[in-house]
Amino acid sequence: MTLVILAAGMASRFGSLKQIEGLGPSGETIIDYSIYDAIHAGFSKIVLVIREATHDHFAQTFTEKYGDKIKLEFVDQELHKIPKSFDYLPEREKPWGTGHAVLMAKDAVEGPFVVINGDDFYGREAFEDIVKYFRKDDPVAERSRSARANNFCMVGYALNKTLSDFGTVSRGVCELDENQRLKTITERVSIQRVNEKIEYTDETETHELPENSKVSMNFWGFQKQHFEVLEQGFKDFLKEHSKELKSEYYIPTLASLLMQQGAHCDVLSSNAEWFGVTYKEDVAEAKQRLAELTEKGVYPTPIWQ
Repeated sequence: MTLVILAAGMASRFGSLKQIEGLGPSGETIIDYSIYDAIHAGFSKIVLVIREATHDHFAQTFTEKYGDKIKLEFVDQELHKIPKSFDYLPEREKPWGTGHAVLMAKDAVEGPFVVINGDDFYGREAFEDIVKYFRKDDPVAERSRSARANNFCMVGYALNKTLSDFGTVSRGVCELDENQRLKTITERVSIQRVNEKIEYTDETETHELPENSKVSMNFWGFQKQHFEVLEQGFKDFLKEHSKELKSEYYIPTLASLLMQQGAHCDVLSSNAEWFGVTYKEDVAEAKQRLAELTEKGVYPTPIWQ
């Protein structure tokens, strides 16, 4: 199995390249912890989706740390990497989105693959849970025949455990059926806690969300053949939005396309603890939590040793 780490984001709200921010006791990045957990969960390859400007830095840094522990490959996400039949506005700066980022890894993936954000800490149990899903002897995988068919999965987290105390966040809010399969996923923006309630704001008004709403934190498990759907979906996206400055092609769009074709998405409810660094102010809490995990012996430090 391959782990695809999305690390090409511009981090506009954070103010700097948070993917390389040292947060662990020995300056470990969140990506370091994800790679460590992936290795111990049984992944055989890591693909980092980065930018051309940071390619050499990422390649050198992570190869020195993990080149003798797991197979690594580095691919670039850039605005110009779209089908030749399309063009875009020269003043556009915003990347094409997470769906496009995953598409950049197409030639580096050979079988089932998992996608995560480079700036989110997902917890070791989440990596173990999603690996078990793709094993034929796992109850959920057996139920959906995901290991042999066209189904896919995501790890879901409770909304109230994914907020920031320092600003709004965007989340893919999920609706599940009675079998804990995904029915719909809707991207909600400007989510925050206000007067003991969780609210989001759309173009016209403010709405409340339940505390335990299941949300996607971009922890997905797909099959190799899903790249074909992802690629066609991106072409359809470009037909409508290539001349826009900010429209993005998201991973949930792929999920919707697959479900329209009859595939099922199993939502795995992991006991893992998530945290992230959306804003600079989130750094202190992230450092504290990583220090606590290190003190408990969950992780060594430096983690690459």
